[in-house]
Amino acid sequence: MKNKIGRRQLLGGLATGTVAAAATAPAYAQGKRRLKMVTTWPKNFPGLGTAPENIAKRVKTMTDGQIDIKIYAAGELVGPFEAFDAVSTGTADIYNGAEYYWQGKSPAFNFFTAVPFGMTAAEINAWMNFGGGDSLWQELSAKFSIRAFHSANTGVQMGGWFNREITKLDDFKGLKIRMPGLGGEVMRRLGAAAVSLPGGEIFPSMKSGAIDASEWVGPWNDLAFGFHQVAEYYYCPGFHEPGAALSTGVNLDVWNSLTKAQQEIFKNACEAENDHTLSEYNYKNATALDTLVSKHNVKVRRFSPEIMAALKKTSDAVLEEAAASDPFTKKVYDSFRASLENSMEWGAQSEEPYTQARREV
Repeated sequence: MKNKIGRRQLLGGLATGTVAAAATAPAYAQGKRRLKMVTTWPKNFPGLGTAPENIAKRVKTMTDGQIDIKIYAAGELVGPFEAFDAVSTGTADIYNGAEYYWQGKSPAFNFFTAVPFGMTAAEINAWMNFGGGDSLWQELSAKFSIRAFHSANTGVQMGGWFNREITKLDDFKGLKIRMPGLGGEVMRRLGAAAVSLPGGEIFPSMKSGAIDASEWVGPWNDLAFGFHQVAEYYYCPGFHEPGAALSTGVNLDVWNSLTKAQQEIFKNACEAENDHTLSEYNYKNATALDTLVSKHNVKVRRFSPEIMAALKKTSDAVLEEAAASDPFTKKVYDSFRASLENSMEWGAQSEEPYTQARREV
């Protein structure tokens, strides 16, 4: 027959057609996803800015390139404090930031980053994984069409940079300080004027005199921003953030569109980075503090017992008032307190006496 087609010719044509179709098909049709992650951090900033980059690399590697996440630093696609809304509304797919930045939407968000005299990194992990914290967080986040994960932790932070010594409570009065979250409210009640600024705006604000003091993170990040150039006194401890847990949130529709395997990969990538950053901060904070003191003559100070007592008393009042603001925040607060007390009871018999003995023996 004149129209008879050979088997090899038929298979060759099908193969050519398949390659051509694959070449012209959109990435999504090939099973590939290109997602946009917006962050609240300066581009490639140590720890905070590199963590989302590491997550993206892990996800791309473990999915064999099926999921490719493009990172946008603060201000590149949206403003740093607009990241949550961008993901909630679907303008972006993923955010990386700190949950207490969204406290205007619910005071409960504070508890999933850090609250004054709250949990250390180990304690917040215990609450999230075994104390019911994660289910409460997902219940809250789902109201805004988001699935959230912890994906970094700075460990215990420093109390901040000050352009004058803080030796008594009256020294807080009239002080213009950058401190977000509920820690900022504690400062206000002690007479300071607390503001919330993105990281990239702190140095110029200190240099210009727009603010007199600022907390940021700890020696590693603070050295990178050069705060020692605009403030002389470096205080500890960071009562306001004893273990700041940073987060990655995914638009819920995007999350539900991923396969179960891809969801598990994303979850594991965030958990791995959560562990990685904590160890990185613990190591690099130590070396950076030595640099600040030995090379830049930074004066490290501790808040006096009187100041710490006032900070604790005021913090307790601020947390209780936040809990009373609405039933859900109260539910989160109660769960948080129960898990914290459980951890503190065990810590009093384990880490606390051990670390004290290690220094004294």
